[in-house]
Order: sequence, then C-alpha cells, then structure tokens
Amino acid sequence: MALVEVARLVKQYVRGARLFRAATHTLAVNDVSFGIEEGETFGLVGESGSGKTTIGRCILRLVEPTSGSIRFRGENVLDFSPARMRRARRDMQIVFQDPYSSLNPRLRARDIVEEPLAIHRIGSRAERRARAAELFRLVGLESGQLDRYPHEFSGGQRQRIGLARALALNPSFLVLDEPVSSLDMPVQAQIVALLVELQLRLSLTYLFITHDLRLAEHLCRRIAVLYRGRIVELGPAPALFAAPQHPYTKALLSAIPVPDPDAKRERLVWDPGAVDRGAALREVAAGHFAAV
Repeated sequence: MALVEVARLVKQYVRGARLFRAATHTLAVNDVSFGIEEGETFGLVGESGSGKTTIGRCILRLVEPTSGSIRFRGENVLDFSPARMRRARRDMQIVFQDPYSSLNPRLRARDIVEEPLAIHRIGSRAERRARAAELFRLVGLESGQLDRYPHEFSGGQRQRIGLARALALNPSFLVLDEPVSSLDMPVQAQIVALLVELQLRLSLTYLFITHDLRLAEHLCRRIAVLYRGRIVELGPAPALFAAPQHPYTKALLSAIPVPDPDAKRERLVWDPGAVDRGAALREVAAGHFAAV
C-alpha cells in the first residue's frame, strides 16, 4: 500500500463577482491521481502555475480541495476532523520555497524550531530546548546559533532552519516545495545532499516539487509532469528522461541546458493545440503512463 494516495484531486478557485463582472472560476488542479510509496522521493515537475504547489498544499490541507480523496496510511485525510488533522500533521510536514518569508523575523531561531513542539504540547521547556539543539546539529547548524534572528543567517542556513522546524515532530512524510530554487548553485548542492542524507537516516518519504528537471532526475525515483493542472506523463525517472512520450515532456527536456557549449541540441517548440488536452493517461511501458 502506498504511504500517500491522491485520487481524482480537483481544486477550483472562485473569484467573487464584482460590479459589471461575473464570478470567475480557475481550475488549478484537474483530476490528478498518483501514489507515493514509503521511502521514495516522488517528483512533481512543471512550469510555474501548473498546479504543483496547490497539490502539495491540498495533501496537507493547507488548501481545501474541491473534490477527490487523499489517503495517508489508508485513511482519507479529507474526512479528518480539525483535531484529527492536527494530530496527522505530526506525520506530514512541509518545507516552503522561500527561506526569507517562511520564517518569522521577530522570533529567534530557537523559538521557530520549538514552535511545533509547543503547539502540540510536547515535552517540557527544557526538553524542547534540548530538542531544538539536537535538530540544529542534525541539519548542519551550530546549536550556539539558536539565539540568533533569521536575518542573521544566510539563505542556505535559513532553509536549514525551515527543515529543522519541519523535522521537529518526527514526521514520516515531507512536502518539499521548491526547497532550493531561491538559493545559488553551491548552496543548492549542499541542501540537496542534506535532504538525501536525512531521508536515509530518518526513513523519510518526500514529495519533491520543482521546475528544475535536472534536480528531479537526480533526486526522484518517479516523476509526474504537470501541465495546467493535469498530469500529462508519469513514470520512473530513468524511463521518463530516456524515452519521454508526451510532447510537453519532450519540450521541457529539450530546454535543459547542456554543459558543453558546443553541443548541438534541438529545442522543441511546445504547441498546445497539437494535442488532445482531455486525453487520459495510458500505460505506454511498465509503470510509465502518458496522456497520448
């Protein structure tokens, strides 16, 4: 059984009517289904506005889906009461994209990391302080830095603080929402290496949301490609990169820069009008699905 199962997920945003303008409906996620096995890193890739972040937030019910089901360890998360959802969040956490805006600038790092423990009333004050120091060391920071404010850390260090906060409750599942996109390349490599190490050490399962296909290829066991709220291709990362089936996937892969400036590579132009946007996913190879 998959750790996380998303079935026919739909999220529609409705903007209210105004004078001389009718209400507008935006379908951000359209009939999305996939499962994430325990211990794997499952990638969601696509352009900005494709629905990646909305899916991640729907899974944690930070955004309420319009319809569909989301199962965690076999239980439908959408049926949880507020109290049950609060308990479930010990197992399901998120690391946000922007380490600058996701940390409260008025709190010291210690308070930021201890906050989930305080909210869930876990441990005494002394135990929470000890746990914060342990988490700082776990993510590669010095416990002596706990009394600093977020502005006193670099971008990479702030992302480590966000990761420490997400790990405070010993979750088994993390939504990683573009966790390195705002960092420069050397720092990205450090954070990615840390994520791999923590996954092995703590037996974590990741939903990795990114627009960086090279990163997805490196980190993810399976990848789903999103276009305008729909999955157009899903399969093992090696198969998807070696033999992409959907024209949108092919166009995305053709845009990946190559290290050799002299290497010739044909850039494919994506033509939305040339495909059936309502086509259902079908299996084109073992475990490899495409809407073709």
